[in-house]
Amino acid sequence: MKTTDLPPPEPAGTAGTTEAAEEHSAVRKTAPPPPKEPAKGKEGKTLNVFSHGMLVLWAFMVVMPLLWAVMTSFKNDKDIFTSPWSLPTSLNFDNWSRAWSQAHMSDYFLNTVLVVGGSLIGTMLLGSMAAYVLARFDFPGNRFVYFLFIGGMSFPIILALVPLFYVMNNMGLLNTMHGLILSYIAYSLPFTVFFLTAFFRTLPSSVAEAALIDGASHSRTFFQVMLPMAKPGLISVGIFNFLGQWNQYMLPTVLNTDPDKKVLSQGLVQLAVSQGYKGDWSGLFAGLVMAMLPVLAAYIVFQRQVVAGLTAGALK
Repeated sequence: MKTTDLPPPEPAGTAGTTEAAEEHSAVRKTAPPPPKEPAKGKEGKTLNVFSHGMLVLWAFMVVMPLLWAVMTSFKNDKDIFTSPWSLPTSLNFDNWSRAWSQAHMSDYFLNTVLVVGGSLIGTMLLGSMAAYVLARFDFPGNRFVYFLFIGGMSFPIILALVPLFYVMNNMGLLNTMHGLILSYIAYSLPFTVFFLTAFFRTLPSSVAEAALIDGASHSRTFFQVMLPMAKPGLISVGIFNFLGQWNQYMLPTVLNTDPDKKVLSQGLVQLAVSQGYKGDWSGLFAGLVMAMLPVLAAYIVFQRQVVAGLTAGALK
């Protein structure tokens, strides 16, 4: 009897399973391996450490002079020269009272609040209206008017001081609060229109069209619909205008020579000259901090709105 070396017969129903397993194994062998995730190299970590280090260095260079000025404003004159980097041994609040009353910082502060308040309101009102028209309406000369405002940003203020002085003198606006307010508005409008025009273009036009369909006029649509939507941009450009107008020195020096109507920047220069001769350095630092605090307070309060206004156009 002859025997043959044959494999035992497969049971019924297993042939299809064996073929499927073999096909799956062949596909698995021929399939490419999954891509490997790129490993983070040392270059990225080094760059990250370098950027963070530069930010820390920049923050130190900005914050330390401010803290030193505040700290020095509470010292007496002897401590300022003998130990300028040490903390004050006692808080001399009389430095602040002396600068506020004897150096007339209160009068300078009030004049600055009146001038900057009036000019800021006028700049934001006129700038937002002009920017809305340039951004939303097509009319002959639209781009020409827009580029005129852009050209105003590149015009140096020092070139216009002499003709502006004669124009203000002929109009009877020299050494007046309202004359200084008008000059502040004129030099703040170009940047305001440039910033808000780009911001108004990012706002959805469907909301304004719906308000017009409901019977709202163009002025009502602007004041009740579009201005509230542009609040982040208004706050951002308002902060920039506030900083520029609060620290303005060239215009009031030329256009405002009345001692009773001087603003804070003029008062600080006069305080530096007078207190330097008297040797009252503590009062000088106290006046400097007084002029600096409103600007810092405004930015601290509205810092989120400033960032939101600057990034709103990019996000939309």
